[in-house]
Amino acid sequence: MRLTKRGEYALRTLIRLGIAERQQEGVISVSTLAEQEHLPFKFLEAILFELRTAGYVESLRGKYGGTRLAKPMKAIKMGEVVRLIDGKLAPIGCASETEYEKCSCPDETHCGLRMLMIDVRNAIANILDRYTLENVVEVTLRKQQQTATKKHPRKKAAGREKHADPADGFLAVLLDSAS
Repeated sequence: MRLTKRGEYALRTLIRLGIAERQQEGVISVSTLAEQEHLPFKFLEAILFELRTAGYVESLRGKYGGTRLAKPMKAIKMGEVVRLIDGKLAPIGCASETEYEKCSCPDETHCGLRMLMIDVRNAIANILDRYTLENVVEVTLRKQQQTATKKHPRKKAAGREKHADPADGFLAVLLDSAS
C-alpha cells in the first residue's frame, strides 16, 4: 500500500482540524489550512469536498467561515479515511479484501507472495483501524510538547539528515507517554 498525495493531504488536514478543535481555534479557512500545511489550494478544496461528502468535515459560510470537523474525533478511524480516499490497503490486488483483483500467479491459493502480502495488508489495517483521529491528535500534541520542553534536541548525524527514525514513530511516542 502506498498512500497517495491525496490520502496524505486528507489525513494531514483532518489532523490539523483536530488540533484546531482541541485548542478551541474554531473554524479554519481553506486558505489558512492550505498555507499552514503547505498544500495546493485547489487540490485541498477537492479533498475537503470529498471529506465533506463523507461527513467528516463541515463548512461554514460567511466572513468568518471555514472548515471544521463534523464528527467527534473518536468516531473517525484512520483506516476509514485512507480507504475513502485511496481505496484498498493491500500492496497487490490479489491480497485485497475490498478491491480484489485476480493475479497472474498460476497457483494463487498456494502463492507465498500473496500470503505475505495478505499479512502486510492485515498489519496495515490493524494499525489504521485501531487508531482514531483523537489518538493521532493526542500523540501529535504530546510530541510537540515534548519537543518544546527538551533542552537539547537530538542531533543529526554529521553531513547527513536522519530520516524515519523509529523513535519518531506514532507508536513510539504513544508508548513513551504510557510509561
